[in-house]
Amino acid sequence: MASPPPPPRPSVSPPVPPYVVALADDLSGAAETACALGGPVRLSLSAVDVAGTAAAHDLVVDLDTRHLPVAEAEHAVRTALRAARSGPPRLLYKKVDSQLRGHLAAEAASYAEGAEAVVIAPALPVARRTVTGGVVRVNGVPLHRTDGWRAERASAPRSLPEALSGLPVRTVPLDVVRSEPAALDAEFRRIAASGAHPAPDAETDADLDAVAAAALRLGPGFRLLGSGGLAAALGRALPRPAAAAPPPAPTQDGTPLLFVVGTAEPGAVAQIARLTAIGAHHVPLDPADLAAGTVRLPSHAAAPALAVLSIDGSAGPRPGAGRALSTALGALAAAYPGRPDLVMTGGETARTTLDALGIGELQPLGQIHHGAVHSRTPDGRHVVTRPGSYGAEDSLLRIAVALRPRLAAS
Repeated sequence: MASPPPPPRPSVSPPVPPYVVALADDLSGAAETACALGGPVRLSLSAVDVAGTAAAHDLVVDLDTRHLPVAEAEHAVRTALRAARSGPPRLLYKKVDSQLRGHLAAEAASYAEGAEAVVIAPALPVARRTVTGGVVRVNGVPLHRTDGWRAERASAPRSLPEALSGLPVRTVPLDVVRSEPAALDAEFRRIAASGAHPAPDAETDADLDAVAAAALRLGPGFRLLGSGGLAAALGRALPRPAAAAPPPAPTQDGTPLLFVVGTAEPGAVAQIARLTAIGAHHVPLDPADLAAGTVRLPSHAAAPALAVLSIDGSAGPRPGAGRALSTALGALAAAYPGRPDLVMTGGETARTTLDALGIGELQPLGQIHHGAVHSRTPDGRHVVTRPGSYGAEDSLLRIAVALRPRLAAS
Protein backbone atom coordinates (compact mmCIF):
# COMPACT_ATOMS: atom_id res chain seq x y z
CA MET A 1 0.00 0.00 0.00
CA ALA A 2 1.47 3.28 -1.06
CA SER A 3 2.17 5.80 1.66
CA PRO A 4 0.16 9.02 1.46
CA PRO A 5 1.91 11.95 -0.19
CA PRO A 6 3.56 14.45 2.18
CA PRO A 7 1.52 17.51 3.03
CA PRO A 8 2.28 20.51 0.84
CA ARG A 9 4.99 22.76 2.20
CA PRO A 10 3.76 26.25 3.00
CA SER A 11 4.93 28.83 0.52
CA VAL A 12 7.52 31.18 1.90
CA SER A 13 7.89 34.69 0.55
CA PRO A 14 11.42 35.60 -0.41
CA PRO A 15 13.15 37.65 2.31
CA VAL A 16 12.66 41.37 2.00
CA PRO A 17 15.91 43.09 1.00
CA PRO A 18 16.93 45.17 4.02
CA TYR A 19 18.30 48.09 2.01
CA VAL A 20 16.71 50.66 -0.25
CA VAL A 21 17.43 52.50 -3.50
CA ALA A 22 15.54 55.79 -3.30
CA LEU A 23 15.18 58.10 -6.29
CA ALA A 24 14.50 61.79 -5.63
CA ASP A 25 13.75 64.66 -7.99
CA ASP A 26 15.69 67.31 -6.06
CA LEU A 27 18.55 67.48 -3.60
CA SER A 28 16.81 68.75 -0.48
CA GLY A 29 14.26 65.94 -0.84
CA ALA A 30 17.04 63.40 -1.38
CA ALA A 31 18.80 64.54 1.80
CA GLU A 32 15.52 64.44 3.75
CA THR A 33 14.93 60.88 2.53
CA ALA A 34 18.46 59.79 3.41
CA CYS A 35 17.91 60.82 7.02
CA ALA A 36 14.34 59.53 7.13
CA LEU A 37 15.31 55.98 6.14
CA GLY A 38 17.41 55.80 9.27
CA GLY A 39 19.95 53.18 8.21
CA PRO A 40 23.50 53.34 6.88
CA VAL A 41 23.19 55.52 3.80
CA ARG A 42 25.03 57.01 0.88
CA LEU A 43 23.68 60.13 -0.81
CA SER A 44 24.78 60.54 -4.42
CA LEU A 45 24.25 63.28 -6.96
CA SER A 46 24.83 60.89 -9.86
CA ALA A 47 22.51 58.19 -11.21
CA VAL A 48 25.62 56.33 -12.41
CA ASP A 49 26.07 55.16 -8.82
CA VAL A 50 22.79 53.21 -8.76
CA ALA A 51 24.27 50.01 -10.19
CA GLY A 52 27.86 50.36 -9.07
CA THR A 53 27.59 50.50 -5.29
CA ALA A 54 27.75 47.84 -2.57
CA ALA A 55 24.55 46.51 -1.02
CA ALA A 56 25.22 47.04 2.71
CA HIS A 57 23.58 50.45 2.93
CA ASP A 58 20.72 52.52 1.56
CA LEU A 59 21.46 54.52 -1.56
CA VAL A 60 19.61 57.78 -2.19
CA VAL A 61 20.14 59.41 -5.57
CA ASP A 62 19.19 62.93 -6.56
CA LEU A 63 18.11 62.60 -10.19
CA ASP A 64 17.71 66.41 -10.34
CA THR A 65 14.72 66.10 -12.66
CA ARG A 66 12.40 68.79 -11.43
CA HIS A 67 13.78 71.38 -13.86
CA LEU A 68 14.07 69.02 -16.84
CA PRO A 69 11.63 68.69 -19.75
CA VAL A 70 9.10 65.94 -19.10
CA ALA A 71 10.59 63.44 -21.56
CA GLU A 72 14.06 63.83 -20.02
CA ALA A 73 12.67 63.36 -16.52
CA GLU A 74 10.90 60.17 -17.60
CA HIS A 75 14.10 58.88 -19.20
CA ALA A 76 16.11 59.61 -16.06
CA VAL A 77 13.72 57.58 -13.90
CA ARG A 78 13.66 54.65 -16.36
CA THR A 79 17.47 54.62 -16.62
CA ALA A 80 17.90 54.66 -12.84
CA LEU A 81 15.33 51.87 -12.43
CA ARG A 82 17.10 49.73 -15.00
CA ALA A 83 20.40 50.23 -13.18
CA ALA A 84 18.84 49.48 -9.79
CA ARG A 85 17.39 46.20 -11.01
CA SER A 86 20.75 45.12 -12.41
CA GLY A 87 22.57 45.70 -9.11
CA PRO A 88 22.34 44.09 -5.65
CA PRO A 89 18.78 43.32 -4.42
CA ARG A 90 17.24 46.41 -2.86
CA LEU A 91 13.78 47.81 -2.27
CA LEU A 92 12.72 50.62 -4.56
CA TYR A 93 11.43 53.95 -3.29
CA LYS A 94 10.43 57.06 -5.22
CA LYS A 95 10.59 60.30 -3.27
CA VAL A 96 8.09 62.93 -4.38
CA ASP A 97 7.21 66.40 -3.16
CA SER A 98 4.57 66.42 -0.43
CA GLN A 99 2.87 69.32 -2.26
CA LEU A 100 2.92 67.33 -5.54
CA ARG A 101 5.25 69.68 -7.42
CA GLY A 102 7.56 68.54 -10.19
CA HIS A 103 6.83 66.06 -12.97
CA LEU A 104 4.80 63.86 -10.64
CA ALA A 105 2.54 62.11 -13.16
CA ALA A 106 5.26 61.44 -15.74
CA GLU A 107 7.84 60.21 -13.24
CA ALA A 108 5.30 58.06 -11.39
CA ALA A 109 4.25 56.42 -14.67
CA SER A 110 7.88 55.62 -15.50
CA TYR A 111 8.46 54.31 -11.98
CA ALA A 112 5.38 52.08 -12.25
CA GLU A 113 6.67 50.22 -15.32
CA GLY A 114 7.22 46.57 -14.44
CA ALA A 115 5.60 46.86 -11.00
CA GLU A 116 2.55 44.95 -9.82
CA ALA A 117 1.42 48.24 -8.28
CA VAL A 118 2.79 51.46 -6.84
CA VAL A 119 1.56 52.44 -3.37
CA ILE A 120 1.23 56.24 -3.42
CA ALA A 121 1.34 58.08 -0.08
CA PRO A 122 2.70 61.67 -0.12
CA ALA A 123 1.44 62.63 3.36
CA LEU A 124 3.99 64.28 5.65
CA PRO A 125 2.39 64.56 9.09
CA VAL A 126 5.40 66.23 10.73
CA ALA A 127 4.89 69.19 8.37
CA ARG A 128 1.07 69.02 8.80
CA ARG A 129 0.58 67.76 5.24
CA THR A 130 -2.06 65.05 5.17
CA VAL A 131 -4.19 63.18 2.64
CA THR A 132 -7.89 62.54 3.19
CA GLY A 133 -10.38 61.58 0.51
CA GLY A 134 -7.50 61.61 -1.95
CA VAL A 135 -6.99 65.34 -1.32
CA VAL A 136 -3.64 66.69 -0.08
CA ARG A 137 -4.15 69.17 2.73
CA VAL A 138 -1.66 71.66 4.19
CA ASN A 139 -2.54 72.65 7.76
CA GLY A 140 -6.01 71.27 7.04
CA VAL A 141 -6.51 73.37 3.89
CA PRO A 142 -6.81 71.62 0.50
CA LEU A 143 -3.62 72.11 -1.47
CA HIS A 144 -5.33 73.89 -4.36
CA ARG A 145 -6.54 76.57 -1.92
CA THR A 146 -3.06 77.32 -0.58
CA ASP A 147 -0.21 79.30 -2.15
CA GLY A 148 2.13 76.31 -2.26
CA TRP A 149 2.29 76.47 -6.06
CA ARG A 150 2.90 80.22 -6.28
CA ALA A 151 6.17 79.76 -8.17
CA GLU A 152 4.81 77.08 -10.52
CA ARG A 153 3.53 77.65 -14.04
CA ALA A 154 0.41 75.57 -13.43
CA SER A 155 -2.29 75.48 -10.76
CA ALA A 156 -2.15 73.01 -7.90
CA PRO A 157 -4.14 69.80 -8.48
CA ARG A 158 -7.33 69.23 -6.54
CA SER A 159 -6.61 65.56 -5.75
CA LEU A 160 -4.08 62.79 -6.14
CA PRO A 161 -5.96 61.19 -9.05
CA GLU A 162 -5.89 64.56 -10.82
CA ALA A 163 -2.19 65.05 -10.06
CA LEU A 164 -1.45 61.59 -11.45
CA SER A 165 -3.59 61.90 -14.56
CA GLY A 166 -2.73 59.14 -17.00
CA LEU A 167 -1.92 56.70 -14.21
CA PRO A 168 -4.99 54.82 -12.88
CA VAL A 169 -5.23 55.57 -9.16
CA ARG A 170 -7.74 54.36 -6.57
CA THR A 171 -7.91 56.08 -3.20
CA VAL A 172 -8.03 54.02 0.01
CA PRO A 173 -9.98 55.66 2.87
CA LEU A 174 -8.64 56.05 6.38
CA ASP A 175 -10.96 53.46 7.88
CA VAL A 176 -9.39 50.81 5.64
CA VAL A 177 -5.84 52.03 6.37
CA ARG A 178 -6.64 51.73 10.09
CA SER A 179 -8.35 48.34 9.79
CA GLU A 180 -6.80 44.91 10.33
CA PRO A 181 -3.64 44.31 8.27
CA ALA A 182 -5.32 41.53 6.27
CA ALA A 183 -8.07 43.94 5.17
CA LEU A 184 -5.57 46.56 4.02
CA ASP A 185 -3.52 43.93 2.19
CA ALA A 186 -6.67 42.65 0.47
CA GLU A 187 -7.65 46.17 -0.65
CA PHE A 188 -4.18 46.80 -2.10
CA ARG A 189 -4.36 43.45 -3.94
CA ARG A 190 -7.87 44.19 -5.25
CA ILE A 191 -6.78 47.57 -6.63
CA ALA A 192 -3.65 46.09 -8.20
CA ALA A 193 -5.70 43.29 -9.80
CA SER A 194 -7.92 45.93 -11.42
CA GLY A 195 -4.85 47.46 -13.10
CA ALA A 196 -4.76 50.51 -10.82
CA HIS A 197 -2.48 51.80 -8.06
CA PRO A 198 -3.56 52.32 -4.43
CA ALA A 199 -3.35 55.82 -2.95
CA PRO A 200 -4.10 55.41 0.78
CA ASP A 201 -5.18 58.31 2.94
CA ALA A 202 -2.90 59.18 5.86
CA GLU A 203 -3.04 61.73 8.65
CA THR A 204 -0.48 60.35 11.10
CA ASP A 205 2.84 58.54 11.16
CA ALA A 206 0.94 55.47 12.40
CA ASP A 207 -1.11 55.53 9.19
CA LEU A 208 2.08 55.62 7.12
CA ASP A 209 3.53 52.78 9.22
CA ALA A 210 0.49 50.68 8.29
CA VAL A 211 0.89 51.54 4.59
CA ALA A 212 4.62 50.69 4.53
CA ALA A 213 4.06 47.43 6.43
CA ALA A 214 1.34 46.35 3.99
CA ALA A 215 3.55 47.05 0.97
CA LEU A 216 6.37 45.00 2.51
CA ARG A 217 4.03 42.10 3.24
CA LEU A 218 2.83 42.09 -0.35
CA GLY A 219 6.36 41.75 -1.72
CA PRO A 220 8.68 43.65 -4.07
CA GLY A 221 6.06 43.83 -6.82
CA PHE A 222 4.47 46.63 -4.75
CA ARG A 223 6.71 49.66 -4.93
CA LEU A 224 6.48 52.70 -2.66
CA LEU A 225 6.15 56.31 -3.73
CA GLY A 226 5.82 59.11 -1.22
CA SER A 227 7.32 61.91 0.82
CA GLY A 228 9.89 61.79 3.58
CA GLY A 229 7.09 60.63 5.89
CA LEU A 230 6.62 57.35 4.04
CA ALA A 231 10.41 56.96 3.77
CA ALA A 232 10.64 57.20 7.57
CA ALA A 233 7.88 54.59 7.93
CA LEU A 234 9.79 52.29 5.59
CA GLY A 235 12.95 52.81 7.61
CA ARG A 236 11.12 51.92 10.83
CA ALA A 237 9.76 48.73 9.27
CA LEU A 238 13.05 47.38 7.93
CA PRO A 239 15.35 45.26 10.10
CA ARG A 240 18.87 46.64 9.62
CA PRO A 241 21.52 48.46 11.62
CA ALA A 242 20.94 52.09 12.48
CA ALA A 243 23.03 54.82 10.93
CA ALA A 244 26.29 55.56 12.72
CA ALA A 245 26.22 58.31 15.32
CA PRO A 246 27.15 61.66 13.78
CA PRO A 247 30.40 63.37 14.74
CA PRO A 248 30.32 66.46 16.96
CA ALA A 249 29.48 69.83 15.49
CA PRO A 250 32.29 71.58 13.63
CA THR A 251 34.76 73.45 15.77
CA GLN A 252 35.16 77.21 15.84
CA ASP A 253 38.04 77.39 13.37
CA GLY A 254 37.20 80.72 11.76
CA THR A 255 35.54 79.12 8.73
CA PRO A 256 32.86 81.46 7.35
CA LEU A 257 29.25 80.31 7.31
CA LEU A 258 27.28 81.25 4.21
CA PHE A 259 23.49 80.96 3.88
CA VAL A 260 22.28 80.66 0.29
CA VAL A 261 18.53 81.29 0.28
CA GLY A 262 17.02 80.41 -3.07
CA THR A 263 13.42 79.92 -2.00
CA ALA A 264 10.50 82.09 -3.08
CA GLU A 265 8.65 81.37 0.17
CA PRO A 266 7.44 84.56 1.92
CA GLY A 267 8.59 83.16 5.27
CA ALA A 268 12.22 83.39 4.15
CA VAL A 269 12.19 87.15 4.82
CA ALA A 270 11.47 86.65 8.52
CA GLN A 271 13.96 83.77 8.72
CA ILE A 272 16.72 85.96 7.30
CA ALA A 273 15.78 88.79 9.68
CA ARG A 274 16.53 86.50 12.64
CA LEU A 275 20.05 86.06 11.26
CA THR A 276 20.67 89.74 10.62
CA ALA A 277 19.57 90.42 14.20
CA ILE A 278 22.66 88.52 15.40
CA GLY A 279 24.98 90.30 12.99
CA ALA A 280 24.76 88.37 9.74
CA HIS A 281 25.67 90.34 6.62
CA HIS A 282 22.74 90.11 4.21
CA VAL A 283 23.17 90.61 0.46
CA PRO A 284 19.76 90.69 -1.30
CA LEU A 285 20.41 90.08 -4.99
CA ASP A 286 18.41 91.72 -7.73
CA PRO A 287 17.26 88.94 -10.11
CA ALA A 288 18.26 90.99 -13.17
CA ASP A 289 21.77 91.62 -11.82
CA LEU A 290 22.11 87.98 -10.85
CA ALA A 291 21.07 86.78 -14.29
CA ALA A 292 23.42 89.28 -15.94
CA GLY A 293 26.37 88.19 -13.80
CA THR A 294 27.05 91.72 -12.55
CA VAL A 295 27.04 90.93 -8.80
CA ARG A 296 30.40 91.51 -7.09
CA LEU A 297 31.54 89.44 -4.12
CA PRO A 298 33.66 90.80 -1.25
CA SER A 299 37.38 90.10 -1.22
CA HIS A 300 38.70 87.28 0.96
CA ALA A 301 39.88 89.76 3.59
CA ALA A 302 36.51 91.53 3.69
CA ALA A 303 34.32 88.40 3.68
CA PRO A 304 32.14 88.35 6.83
CA ALA A 305 32.13 85.29 9.07
CA LEU A 306 28.32 85.01 8.81
CA ALA A 307 26.62 86.02 5.59
CA VAL A 308 23.39 85.52 3.65
CA LEU A 309 22.87 85.60 -0.11
CA SER A 310 19.24 85.71 -1.19
CA ILE A 311 17.24 86.60 -4.27
CA ASP A 312 15.17 89.72 -3.79
CA GLY A 313 11.60 88.51 -4.11
CA SER A 314 9.89 91.86 -3.58
CA ALA A 315 8.61 91.81 -7.16
CA GLY A 316 6.94 88.45 -6.56
CA PRO A 317 7.74 84.95 -7.86
CA ARG A 318 9.01 84.47 -11.40
CA PRO A 319 7.43 81.25 -12.72
CA GLY A 320 9.75 79.49 -15.12
CA ALA A 321 12.86 81.47 -14.11
CA GLY A 322 13.74 79.36 -11.10
CA ARG A 323 16.46 77.17 -12.59
CA ALA A 324 18.32 80.00 -14.30
CA LEU A 325 18.32 82.08 -11.12
CA SER A 326 19.32 79.08 -8.99
CA THR A 327 22.20 78.33 -11.35
CA ALA A 328 23.46 81.91 -11.13
CA LEU A 329 23.03 81.94 -7.35
CA GLY A 330 24.83 78.60 -7.02
CA ALA A 331 27.76 79.83 -9.09
CA LEU A 332 27.99 82.95 -6.94
CA ALA A 333 27.91 80.92 -3.73
CA ALA A 334 30.59 78.56 -5.05
CA ALA A 335 32.85 81.54 -5.75
CA TYR A 336 32.36 83.06 -2.28
CA PRO A 337 35.77 83.64 -0.66
CA GLY A 338 37.06 81.76 2.38
CA ARG A 339 35.71 78.28 1.51
CA PRO A 340 32.67 78.68 3.77
CA ASP A 341 30.44 76.01 5.21
CA LEU A 342 27.10 76.27 3.43
CA VAL A 343 23.41 76.35 4.34
CA MET A 344 21.21 76.12 1.24
CA THR A 345 17.43 76.41 1.11
CA GLY A 346 15.59 75.04 -1.90
CA GLY A 347 16.57 71.85 -3.68
CA GLU A 348 17.59 73.55 -6.94
CA THR A 349 19.76 76.08 -5.12
CA ALA A 350 21.52 73.30 -3.21
CA ARG A 351 22.08 71.24 -6.32
CA THR A 352 23.41 74.07 -8.49
CA THR A 353 25.75 75.21 -5.71
CA LEU A 354 27.22 71.74 -5.21
CA ASP A 355 27.47 71.23 -8.98
CA ALA A 356 29.42 74.47 -9.25
CA LEU A 357 31.77 73.22 -6.52
CA GLY A 358 32.20 69.84 -8.23
CA ILE A 359 30.72 67.94 -5.25
CA GLY A 360 29.05 64.66 -6.26
CA GLU A 361 28.34 62.97 -2.93
CA LEU A 362 27.27 63.85 0.61
CA GLN A 363 27.52 62.00 3.91
CA PRO A 364 24.34 62.81 5.88
CA LEU A 365 25.08 63.37 9.57
CA GLY A 366 21.61 64.12 10.92
CA GLN A 367 18.79 66.66 11.00
CA ILE A 368 19.02 69.97 12.85
CA HIS A 369 15.26 70.20 12.59
CA HIS A 370 12.87 68.39 10.27
CA GLY A 371 14.13 68.69 6.71
CA ALA A 372 17.28 70.67 7.65
CA VAL A 373 19.84 67.95 6.92
CA HIS A 374 23.43 68.43 8.06
CA SER A 375 25.91 66.65 5.79
CA ARG A 376 29.62 66.55 5.13
CA THR A 377 31.31 66.67 1.73
CA PRO A 378 34.14 64.29 0.78
CA ASP A 379 36.65 67.10 1.35
CA GLY A 380 35.33 67.92 4.83
CA ARG A 381 33.10 70.92 4.20
CA HIS A 382 29.90 71.05 6.28
CA VAL A 383 26.67 71.75 4.41
CA VAL A 384 23.00 71.93 5.36
CA THR A 385 20.20 71.45 2.84
CA ARG A 386 16.58 72.35 3.53
CA PRO A 387 13.45 72.48 1.36
CA GLY A 388 12.39 76.03 0.73
CA SER A 389 8.91 75.51 2.17
CA TYR A 390 10.09 74.09 5.50
CA GLY A 391 10.94 75.70 8.78
CA ALA A 392 9.50 78.13 11.29
CA GLU A 393 10.69 81.72 11.63
CA ASP A 394 13.72 80.62 13.67
CA SER A 395 14.77 77.88 11.22
CA LEU A 396 17.89 79.55 9.85
CA LEU A 397 18.89 80.79 13.29
CA ARG A 398 18.64 77.27 14.71
CA ILE A 399 20.83 76.00 11.90
CA ALA A 400 23.39 78.74 12.50
CA VAL A 401 23.59 77.95 16.22
CA ALA A 402 23.91 74.22 15.53
CA LEU A 403 26.90 74.84 13.25
CA ARG A 404 28.39 77.71 15.27
CA PRO A 405 27.36 77.23 18.93
CA ARG A 406 29.04 80.48 19.97
CA LEU A 407 26.21 82.33 18.19
CA ALA A 408 23.80 81.20 20.90
CA ALA A 409 25.29 83.88 23.11
CA SER A 410 24.72 86.61 20.52
